[in-house]
Amino acid sequence: MTTRPFQYKAGTYRSGLEKLIQQQLADAGITAQYEPGRIEYVAAPKHYTPDFVLPNGIVIETKGYFLPADRTKHIAIKQQHPDIDLRFVFQNPATHLSKTSRTTYADWCRKNGFLYASKRIPEEWLNEKPEPARLQAIKELIKNKKH
Repeated sequence: MTTRPFQYKAGTYRSGLEKLIQQQLADAGITAQYEPGRIEYVAAPKHYTPDFVLPNGIVIETKGYFLPADRTKHIAIKQQHPDIDLRFVFQNPATHLSKTSRTTYADWCRKNGFLYASKRIPEEWLNEKPEPARLQAIKELIKNKKH
C-alpha cells in the first residue's frame, strides 16, 4: 500500500497526523528534524526512517494504523538500539491491534516499554532535557543519513 504524501509549507508528510505534529512543533517554536535518516537493524526491511527527531533527541513516530510489521520492527529497533528513545503519537491509542484482539495500541506500548500519546506530543516531552546517550545515538543516525 502506497501512502499519498500531504503537502505542507515545511515539507511533505506521509499522513495527516504527521502534518498535525509538524504544526504543533512549529507553533511551539521547536525545529524538529523530519525523517532525518535511517536506523539500521537486523530484520526485513532492515532500516527505519523516524518521523520526527526533537532537539532533545527524542524520536517521535506517528501512527494512525499500527500494523504487525510495524510492531515487530519497533521491538527489533528497541532491542538493537537501546539508546534511541522512540515514542509514539497515535491517532487513537484505544484502537485494537486487530478486530479479534482485546489489546489496544496503548496496551501494546505499555507491555513493550514504549511511551505513547494521543494526537499531540505532550509538553513534557517537548521540554524534556537532552540525555547524552540519546543525543549521541541520534547524532550517529544523522551522520549515516541516506537519501
